Amino acid sequence: MKAVRLTAEDGPDALEIADIDSPSVAPGQVLIDVHAAGVSFVDLLMTRGQYQERPAVPFVPGIEVAGVVREAATGSGLTVGDRVAAHVSQGGYAEVAAAPAATTFRLPDTLDFRQGTSLAVNYQTAHFALTRRGRLASGEHVLVHGAAGGVGTASIQVAKGLGARVTAVVRSERNAAVAKEAGADQVVTVDADWAKTARQFSPNGYAVVVDPVGGDLFDDSLRLLAPEGRHLVIGFAAGGIPQLKVNRVLLRNIDVVGVGWGAFLKVDPAIIARASEDLSRMADDGIVRPLIGGAYALDDAATALRDLENHASSAKLVLDVR
Repeated sequence: MKAVRLTAEDGPDALEIADIDSPSVAPGQVLIDVHAAGVSFVDLLMTRGQYQERPAVPFVPGIEVAGVVREAATGSGLTVGDRVAAHVSQGGYAEVAAAPAATTFRLPDTLDFRQGTSLAVNYQTAHFALTRRGRLASGEHVLVHGAAGGVGTASIQVAKGLGARVTAVVRSERNAAVAKEAGADQVVTVDADWAKTARQFSPNGYAVVVDPVGGDLFDDSLRLLAPEGRHLVIGFAAGGIPQLKVNRVLLRNIDVVGVGWGAFLKVDPAIIARASEDLSRMADDGIVRPLIGGAYALDDAATALRDLENHASSAKLVLDVR
């Protein structure tokens, strides 16, 4: 089969197109004819050996796939021909991928394969963050950072599907249009007064802050929380890891909550099945509508990763595999 392979931990430039053997299905696995693969920051980190999991090179990156079941192990609950999305630990940038049955689920009929890649990780992460870690209740107000990115747009839509109001925070007017298209009620563009503007939309504070960005927005975001508010730490796309003075957590009765979706799969892999039911309902209701910011040929995987790193595109980037 055709695949994109990483030959050294030197970043996207170390990717090459290769013909390699197709994987075979093992107990508890599903073999998928990949139609689209998601492009994620995890993939980018893995090309440089900066992710917590470091497969030996050469390997095929890619943790998000959508396609059609080619073969399924007995007891997987899936059948040949099913349209599915799946999270894999690696191997997504290829024509065929082997995925654990526990992390594979049927795609709603309302979504295409490109959109399906977003459900494999971004929407699962957003659902886990807002429901299990953030304890979001209908009617609460959510502030979403990085709101034009893959996790950001997913968080907007999942929060809306759970009955929340959403204020989105973005870095540019172009990204503001993306966040609005995703369904945000209000959009704030980052400038010197961004926190003051955000406060006007929720004078009593926000119940939840969704933060896949980190960096210099962290301190102001804590100040925007309502009493018993929850700041959800999902990632550090801005590059800087904020430092926290925990007395502020104590004095203001707020929570700073870690959201490690991938790590939690080892604790409770059933979270994927539960979330997929909710996400399918939201898709059927027209709330979950993953936005695709760019589609690339499999041969252009390196370009896609560079564009992701340089913030040259917004929403979800995908590779068209077939």
